[in-house]
Amino acid sequence: MTPQEMKNRTKKFAVRVIKMTETLPEKRAANIIANQLIRSSTSVGANYRSALRARSQADFISKIAITTEEADESEYWMELLVDCEIMKPEHMTDLLKEANELVAILTATSITTKSHSQRYPKKS
Repeated sequence: MTPQEMKNRTKKFAVRVIKMTETLPEKRAANIIANQLIRSSTSVGANYRSALRARSQADFISKIAITTEEADESEYWMELLVDCEIMKPEHMTDLLKEANELVAILTATSITTKSHSQRYPKKS
């Protein structure tokens, strides 16, 4: 997947999450979880873009780690919506799958970059 494709995918994920949260009931717990979910899901794309502008390989690895954490956090909040019976599981399947796939892609990116940096250390 190219960086541009990943930028598009992370933005689409955020848009889908925002639209889903607009369908949640007007309840205190739903509102609090929705706010947290919107923050974490929009941070995935924002932090991925930031990683692409990293000043060094170490900076890239650090920013990808943050991106991975935000995708995983998004998954957590969606699971909570299901576990608290605010959303039906079948309504969350696709978004949960996408969050899980983003975590896997970002984790693999981090591992590959770390491996590459150890194999080919920067010359002084």
